[in-house]
Amino acid sequence: MTPSFGLIIVGDEILSGKRADKHLPKAIELLGARGLQLGYADYVGDDPARITATLARAFAAARETGDVVFSCGGIGATPDDHTRQCAAKALGVDLALHPAAKTLILERMADVAKEQGVPYEPDRDDNIHRLNMGVFPIGAELIPNPYNKIPGFTCRAGQGALHFVPGFPVMAWPMIEWVLDNDYAHLHQKSAYAEKSVIIFGSMEAMLTPLMLDIEAAHSGVKVFSLPSVDHPEYGRHIELGVKGAPEAVNRAYPAMLAGLHKFDLKYGPELVR
Repeated sequence: MTPSFGLIIVGDEILSGKRADKHLPKAIELLGARGLQLGYADYVGDDPARITATLARAFAAARETGDVVFSCGGIGATPDDHTRQCAAKALGVDLALHPAAKTLILERMADVAKEQGVPYEPDRDDNIHRLNMGVFPIGAELIPNPYNKIPGFTCRAGQGALHFVPGFPVMAWPMIEWVLDNDYAHLHQKSAYAEKSVIIFGSMEAMLTPLMLDIEAAHSGVKVFSLPSVDHPEYGRHIELGVKGAPEAVNRAYPAMLAGLHKFDLKYGPELVR
């Protein structure tokens, strides 16, 4: 089975509106380009207890159903960055400086010193503090960061995993792509996806619900969906009713859905295929 893909976005600045979230649409785009879909997303502020609880649920899903979850934000070394510590707590393991992460962070320090034309001083207090960015839950694997070498990390749980990347899109997005292409290439395009629907006028969802249940019961591998709208700029008040899933299953279920609609006295708009 293809695992469910999840997304966790950490940061008060998102919930306060100080910054607009860009990770959700980008994650949908990156997964979609590989024939995959996002199954769920969680937003959580910079509260350690809430972050730990959110990560604990994600790790449980990874163990039980093989979920793959990306967590964006909170892996720096400032006082409001809690994700590394919360991940360790959720897993019940200790934190430790990852040797390979230490090497990469020291390389970054040397690169910055060279760029700025100043001495490379790894023992300076601020540089020693920067090594905290490589303190990960014991057993973590590194995710390379092509922007500045400071890595993210992966924690495995059963057949699933949580992948932790920074909150900065310029770093997070290529790191997510790297994970998708290196860890999950075997899932790319494995299951083609199709969606067929029809615009319906003059109906209520409650009237259509029995038909939706019948179609799902009779056609495994598809989901029936109903998307109502009251002020669509083109169709006005309407319901988009459709089926989605594997193309073969959709091609069987959609005609059955249309046939079931004929018993209702309804006005129809265009049919949509995705």
